[in-house]
Amino acid sequence: KVTEMLDLDPHQSNRTEKHNGETEIQENGIKRHRTSLPAPMFSRSDFSVWSILKKCIGLELSKITMPIVFNEPLSFLQRITEYMEHIYLINKACSHADPLERMQAVAAFAVSAVASQWERTGKPFNPLLGETYELTREDLGFRFISEQVSHHPPISAFYSEGLNKDFIFHGSIYPKLKFWGKSIEAEPRGTITLELLKHNEAYTWTNPTCCVHNVIIGKLWLEQYGTVEIVNHSTGDKCVLNFKPCGLFGKELHRVEGYIQDKNKKKLCVIYGKWTECLWCTDPTTYETYKKNEKRGQPDEVARPDTWLSLTVADDMPEVQDTVQFVPGSKLLWRINCRPPNSSQMYNFTSFAVSLNELEKGMEAILAPTDCRLRPDIRNMENGNMDVASKEKERLEEKQRAARKERAKDEVEWQTRWFHQGTNPYTGTSDWLYSGGYFDRNFSDCPDIY
Repeated sequence: KVTEMLDLDPHQSNRTEKHNGETEIQENGIKRHRTSLPAPMFSRSDFSVWSILKKCIGLELSKITMPIVFNEPLSFLQRITEYMEHIYLINKACSHADPLERMQAVAAFAVSAVASQWERTGKPFNPLLGETYELTREDLGFRFISEQVSHHPPISAFYSEGLNKDFIFHGSIYPKLKFWGKSIEAEPRGTITLELLKHNEAYTWTNPTCCVHNVIIGKLWLEQYGTVEIVNHSTGDKCVLNFKPCGLFGKELHRVEGYIQDKNKKKLCVIYGKWTECLWCTDPTTYETYKKNEKRGQPDEVARPDTWLSLTVADDMPEVQDTVQFVPGSKLLWRINCRPPNSSQMYNFTSFAVSLNELEKGMEAILAPTDCRLRPDIRNMENGNMDVASKEKERLEEKQRAARKERAKDEVEWQTRWFHQGTNPYTGTSDWLYSGGYFDRNFSDCPDIY
């Protein structure tokens, strides 16, 4: 069985051994995922992105070809899968009888979904049209499938479900990239939907904007900003989360602050923390009293001079505050997982991200031929073969262009395999919906994209 090969050995007990010749099994019977990449990351210090980007100020970047050294060895489809790292928060939401506690858990899940981007300044590979990625994790209780359903504009659709039939998580992402002189901004357009089946509830939201600073000169650093609104379409409850830009002297860097309100707009609780660290909640009165006391005696801030016109001066990364100021009586909703000790040599991957491109013995015969793990440019980059990876990336992009020209010549439209365009049943907006059937594993009509 595929899930057994990917995650569990049901016959294993109290020993560690190799499974299928490759995979290690821990004493509890759960598969041991790899803890490091095959090769350390390639240094970017000798490369200048300015020669490529100087003509692109204010333009949309999806059509710009970037040197492979600025990538990380994952496809954007695999990056989306990192939403599932903190899936225990969905399980927690499913287990709560109180709708307020369910919304708190869902809000924590929405924040945790962007936490893996902290210090991840490498660009994931643009998925090829028709590319897919699947992941089954029996230890975590879910399976996941995604497909690149459009190339221009680039749209990635995904669908995940609980193995206990307790939730469905799906959406489509259209990352709009723009270059603003010293920074690259990624606006993740598209709706994300979480359905808690036992409670007959559906939640929808969109992710905050991500910005990478100092792409020309200086140390790269990243921030998230914008307002995220999570709506419970069954109860009318809403959670409004403000991801704050770093602000003067960086005091707001990484901070998240917001509240949950009922359908009558009564504030039920306040949520605060950092998307890079943790998230807490408390009642509104306690929070407001604490904030008023905190402001007393603080001197006014002095604005720093505007340096927008000077592209030769780096934007200093604000000094990161180590902890979130704890408001007495608050409840912890979520805390980030520790990165592996060698993360800085692995593109600042989390332990979850390190495992995503692992290709185990026997897996190739089971995966769809369009799966990211089989993509040769990513595989070679992961293995440290940068020259080969770069040539493979060029070959695949040219193959994709040639296929597009051939379809145009024959007046044939591209047909998606696992998703179809439709309307989100809760928001009424355009969305890509899962057509079903992927895990039946009939891959005979999958396109040859590699």
